[in-house]
Amino acid sequence: MDDMHMQHDMSGMNDEDMHMDGMMHMGNLRRKLWVSIALTIPIILLTPMMGMKLPFQLTFPGSDWVVLALGTILFFYGGTPFFFGARDELKTRKPAMMSLITMGISVAYIYSLYAVLANNLLHVHPHVMDFFWELATLIVIMLLGHRIEMNAVMNAGSAVDSLAKLLPSVAHRVVNEQVQDVAISDLKVDDHVSVRAGEQIPADGTVVSGSTNVDEAMVTGEAKRIEKQIDDPVIGGSVNGDGTFEMIITGTGETGYLAKVMDLVSKAQQSKSAQENMADKVAGTLFYAALTVAVVAFITWLLVGNLALALSVAVTVLIIACPHALGLAIPLVIARSTAIAARHGLLIRNRDAMERVHTLKYALMDKTGTLTAGNFKVQNYGSYSDELNNQQILALLAGLEQGSSHPLAVGVLTAAKEASVTPAVISNVKQLTGAGLQGEWQAKLLQLVSATYLDGQNLTYDKDQFDKLASAGNSVSYLVLDGTVIGFVAQGDELKPAAKTMIESLRAQEIEPVMLTGDNLQTAQLVAKQLGITEVHAQLLPQDKEALVKQYQQTGAVMMIGDGVNDAPSLARADIGVAIGSGTDVAVDSADVVLVRSDPHDVVDFLNLARKTTSKMTQNLWWGAGYNILAIPLAAGILAPLGFMLDPMVGAVLMSLSTVIVAVNAMTLRVR
Repeated sequence: MDDMHMQHDMSGMNDEDMHMDGMMHMGNLRRKLWVSIALTIPIILLTPMMGMKLPFQLTFPGSDWVVLALGTILFFYGGTPFFFGARDELKTRKPAMMSLITMGISVAYIYSLYAVLANNLLHVHPHVMDFFWELATLIVIMLLGHRIEMNAVMNAGSAVDSLAKLLPSVAHRVVNEQVQDVAISDLKVDDHVSVRAGEQIPADGTVVSGSTNVDEAMVTGEAKRIEKQIDDPVIGGSVNGDGTFEMIITGTGETGYLAKVMDLVSKAQQSKSAQENMADKVAGTLFYAALTVAVVAFITWLLVGNLALALSVAVTVLIIACPHALGLAIPLVIARSTAIAARHGLLIRNRDAMERVHTLKYALMDKTGTLTAGNFKVQNYGSYSDELNNQQILALLAGLEQGSSHPLAVGVLTAAKEASVTPAVISNVKQLTGAGLQGEWQAKLLQLVSATYLDGQNLTYDKDQFDKLASAGNSVSYLVLDGTVIGFVAQGDELKPAAKTMIESLRAQEIEPVMLTGDNLQTAQLVAKQLGITEVHAQLLPQDKEALVKQYQQTGAVMMIGDGVNDAPSLARADIGVAIGSGTDVAVDSADVVLVRSDPHDVVDFLNLARKTTSKMTQNLWWGAGYNILAIPLAAGILAPLGFMLDPMVGAVLMSLSTVIVAVNAMTLRVR
């Protein structure tokens, strides 16, 4: 990835403003910086700063020519990135930081070249001051600023690449009852494919033989296995369970589920790249201001003085406009902020996200894996039979669920293990379509079913107890023996401990929490009620989530929090995308911020850090630009009628002081 291409990915500028596209790799920038520093050291030792001779400076016959040679190499070698950047900015008629830097170093070099020639060959009197010191330090500081900024932000992975990795490289195509291994790129719609136990499904399709359960968590973000029978659809990228089945391809290449999600991610990421950088805005204003003031000052002093004086004043104005402090104002804050974020379990992948926090109105969030842990746990179970106690009921539940990898089954088996209960021996266990499980125990029919099934069969159960358990967010199942309800089990997907605190904090900051989930509406509403969320959208596909993000964006800025592939387009589309670190690679790669610890409360830390970071950025921009705002008119001689002209040495001191202030201010950033 190109250095400046990377830089603009991080700063959020327009595509056409990627002024360093094609410049160099990170290693080349590092080398360019170190070579520039090596050239700068002798220049500083041999040349005065703004005309002020320093105690440690060296002079000898011909030293001016040595400085000219070193300065020329530095100008063309170290300044190349800024020339390309300025060219791209001017092409789009949007001069910004690169244009301002290029103007400063170009004026400094050309005038310094003239100064050497005038002093050594033309013997002009009085002595003409050169600006090699300013040229060298500006190039080094600007290269250092870019280096700091890029080091502060982790390399962004490719969301599209992560999606592609969900698909296997080989598929087992069945032709005339013979299995052939082929590349998935060779698959076509209507191909007959075999999928073995534990394999990733190579493309979208429909089951034509066999049955299995499929883990779609990597694709949908929902932590549960889905039973698949003949004629059921399967999604490419999901993981087959224990069974082997055969399928007919219904979608691959550009028509498959993942391909559609990839397209949504790509388009959403592109649409978010239109943000402008604050420092570039300030630099663009300073570019026009410095150029205008320099021209006006040149004409004015040419009329009231002479050409040499007018040229000297104009050049001083343009040199003083060089954005030393401004170039470090943002990168230093980013470096500090990113380091703090890392210590608090936050990975900031796009720093523009921080600048958008103050406009947030909505926080849209996925449920499973974001607000809940995705781990179902038995909350309650019991017996309705006089002949069976609670532990025996648990043994029967575990016997039916034994061998299943469904999250609800895992919850029951875990509870049995913790209670030291041995699963009962149940024979002929099979799926009860649309209802649950059934098997044989002591020559009797044993079933584990839902309340809906009981209602359909007119079987009696404690509905008040069901309402109480269901209203607490539990999934309630009933054990039925030969048509009589003998027991129950209630399981809940655990809320993450910090989820409720996060919701309360969002409301305190006047950010409205909204749940978006692919799960069923009843479960979603129960979880929302527990957390205090009033707006709920359930049973959503990826395109539905993205459409809702766009809908909410019509009335305010949106932050999206999620962890699954179905969240990826929404994460990319939102003004701020926050990914749960334990989620899928594609969700992480689509986000601006990653919660490494998967702790919802880290969202609150991010919001606090973002507001403080933005505040520090604004302060530093004022410090950095404030020097220019003050020094440019003084250098132009606005107070000359009062007998005051800005001494170049004073200008140099102010320039250095503003840089120090910017650095110190950045270091005072704290998250709390």
